[in-house]
Amino acid sequence: MDDNKLYNALLKSQEERRLLEQKRGEARPEENFRKERPFAGSDRLKPNWVRIDTDDGENAPTVYDSSVSLALIGNPKPWSRDQLRERKIIYSGMPDKEVMDAYRELRIQLRNKAGEGNFTVLFSSLGDKGGSVLTAFNLAVSFAMDSHTSALLVDCDPYHEALTNLVSSPMTAGVTDFVADSSLKIKNILYPSGVARLSVIPAGTQVSSAVELFSAVRMRDLMNELKARYPDRCIIINAPPFRDNTEARILERFADQVVFGVPFGEVTAEEISESVDVLDSDKFSGLVFQE
Repeated sequence: MDDNKLYNALLKSQEERRLLEQKRGEARPEENFRKERPFAGSDRLKPNWVRIDTDDGENAPTVYDSSVSLALIGNPKPWSRDQLRERKIIYSGMPDKEVMDAYRELRIQLRNKAGEGNFTVLFSSLGDKGGSVLTAFNLAVSFAMDSHTSALLVDCDPYHEALTNLVSSPMTAGVTDFVADSSLKIKNILYPSGVARLSVIPAGTQVSSAVELFSAVRMRDLMNELKARYPDRCIIINAPPFRDNTEARILERFADQVVFGVPFGEVTAEEISESVDVLDSDKFSGLVFQE
């Protein structure tokens, strides 16, 4: 086969594959959404070297390279596509392109607003029934889909336990336990999620004293450490409903950006406007309408 025939055959093969994927309804990263700002950890021409200390403090500081680290994030019990679909967790190539693209667009907007470096996003529902963790989880998944980025979901809603159904590993201690017990280390509350490059920290078991714990110095130190340790990590904080809980307003201080969830049929335009006014911060980045 001469060069022209080989080239034409290659083009035909690529076109047939594209048409097949469209027929299946699979989403492709390069379709139908805008280009996002490159993440700081994605520049392979400039290795992202950062010195970090180990958790136990017994070993000498190590050199961390983001191009290597992401492949080392443990995921011992990965969800299958069927399991992801059953739990309504987004995944690359999912049949519902509109949902997938919506999360990608949200990721683009948040990352472009943040600029260079990692950042923290607080997500809180404006409804009174809670249930924001699935949206927060999927937002974290959208960042983890970027092969140059890791994501961390910090669940700070101790009043709802929906995160348990989204994570493939059993979880015990969480944020409130860590703040209340100085003997716990970060590695004691960090769990693999079942999704590649996404780790989670549950809310913990200390429900009644959550307001005081979120206001504690140890909580501030925890969030500072989580953000500073890895330059290629995006952190999503899932907070209790904003309008009905003090916790969300306390947690806002740890976020670079704030996104509100709007459950369908539960919140009026006036209530949305009032919530944004109460936030009184340039951290507000937008709304996510939830079905």
